[in-house]
Amino acid sequence: MVTTSILALFILGFVAAALLGVASKLLAVEEDPRVEAVVGVLPGANCGGCGYAGCENYAQAVVNDPNVPANLCVAGGEETGINVGNLTGKTVAAMEPQISFRRCEKVEGKVAVRFQYQGMPSCAAAALLAAGQGTDQCRYSCLGHGDCIKVCPFDALYLRDGLIRVNPARCTGCGQCTKACPRNILEIVPRRARVMVCCSTKDKGKVVTEICEAGCIQCLRCKRQCPAGAISIVDGRVHVDQRLCLSYGEECGQACVASCPRHILRSLCPATPLNQAEARAEQDAAVAANPDLRETPQAASLSAEVAAARSSERDEPKQ
Repeated sequence: MVTTSILALFILGFVAAALLGVASKLLAVEEDPRVEAVVGVLPGANCGGCGYAGCENYAQAVVNDPNVPANLCVAGGEETGINVGNLTGKTVAAMEPQISFRRCEKVEGKVAVRFQYQGMPSCAAAALLAAGQGTDQCRYSCLGHGDCIKVCPFDALYLRDGLIRVNPARCTGCGQCTKACPRNILEIVPRRARVMVCCSTKDKGKVVTEICEAGCIQCLRCKRQCPAGAISIVDGRVHVDQRLCLSYGEECGQACVASCPRHILRSLCPATPLNQAEARAEQDAAVAANPDLRETPQAASLSAEVAAARSSERDEPKQ
């Protein structure tokens, strides 16, 4: 009886194996060998910066879909794009190196803490407290719990003084950090970008001046001074259209930087000023080079809070 059972199981196993073998041949899907070749030249970070779930998904798409560009891998850069293009026979357009930029200077602005957070170390969780106001007086500030750090596949982010910092040597501009930030203070910009607004607030000037010494008060003087028309309000906050800014070139002398009364619109390249002192020195240099940027009586047309902020700036003792 036992022998019969064992023999029956053996026969069933053999038949099942034979059927699986036949099915694997009949139902096999031929894969283009170029897919494996493309996977081999990709960095394998699976960062999602290309818009696909991972490197293999992108490899399949770029090989099988003629409309998928060969240069979508931001982690691999231009060299990887050229290699993918060679394997797929596609023309590779020039890539614009990107980097993540933090739009918050709450430490410099001395933003007060509303209350101490003692919950799960998560920006998403902290942002829900106080009816969505968060733990800081500024409801648009960096919460500093590192949700972006956890998702960065290149270890390009770190915390210092409660603020997220970006290591430019590691950042590839994949954009995973921007998706993780509940405050949207991280922005992907071209590495050759010239100026950025170092603030994400959507509040009006009076509110900002009461809670932050460095925040953007949306006076829009930068917008009026920009000859390229690159500055506007997008989603409630000041935005620099990097395409227009870079296309115009350096002839403007960074008029927007020179005109900012809060020194929060700053040069991004070759190095971003670290604080208001450096930004103020940069502004003074720009004004010295172009006297037309010097503050004029037109400032009187600005809102009361802007004029007050500007007055306090003038009253500061010179270093």
